[in-house]
Amino acid sequence: MERFDQIYQRAAERKGGEAALEALLPNSLSREALAALDDSRYLAQFTKSVFQSGFVWRVVEQKWPDFEEHFFNFEPDTLLLLSDEQWEQKAKDPKIIRNLSKVMTIKHNAQMIYDLQFEHKSFARFIANWPEEDIVGLWQYLKKHGKRLGGNTGPYALRQLGVDTFIFTNDVWAYLKAHNVVTATSPTSKKAMQEAQDAFNRWRQESGRSFAAISRTIAMGVGENYI
Repeated sequence: MERFDQIYQRAAERKGGEAALEALLPNSLSREALAALDDSRYLAQFTKSVFQSGFVWRVVEQKWPDFEEHFFNFEPDTLLLLSDEQWEQKAKDPKIIRNLSKVMTIKHNAQMIYDLQFEHKSFARFIANWPEEDIVGLWQYLKKHGKRLGGNTGPYALRQLGVDTFIFTNDVWAYLKAHNVVTATSPTSKKAMQEAQDAFNRWRQESGRSFAAISRTIAMGVGENYI
């Protein structure tokens, strides 16, 4: 397995130097900052990522203010008071993207967040206190207990929220396979996730970098070199 400094130097050369590469690396929030987020922001981002999956992201962004208004700023307690008939009516509104199955994920994921509030005082604290060295375990939790948060949808949502996570983008997955970091054939398998987790834990220990920064650095060292 390559050392992280080898991965870093290759990416820096492709991007025009270390300063240029550093400017492209993502930032993650501290545990304290994650815990301070309102639970509605987690539900909002889960919903946005669900709607962006397989759809034009730009359209979702354009309609997002209407989503926030239409779904009470994604306050879980308020949304769980709606009847199934009211959910169906909301799914028909032309101001949002009319997709009933995706709209109903809001109800399901609101329930997941609500249930965890009792044990952890807030869903935000549940996320903030999750062991960093087992981020793939959080992926699996969201897939099992949430709705449509499997695959890359959950990890992308976490990254947008500021949670430190790597992501199996096409470039990252291609690198992990080409360098035999993972032996599993599918990125959705538990074996692949654990193999990747072990590698990212090692790279983080070597470099002191976040999972997000390591993941982006890997992606920038392979594939098409976009300017």
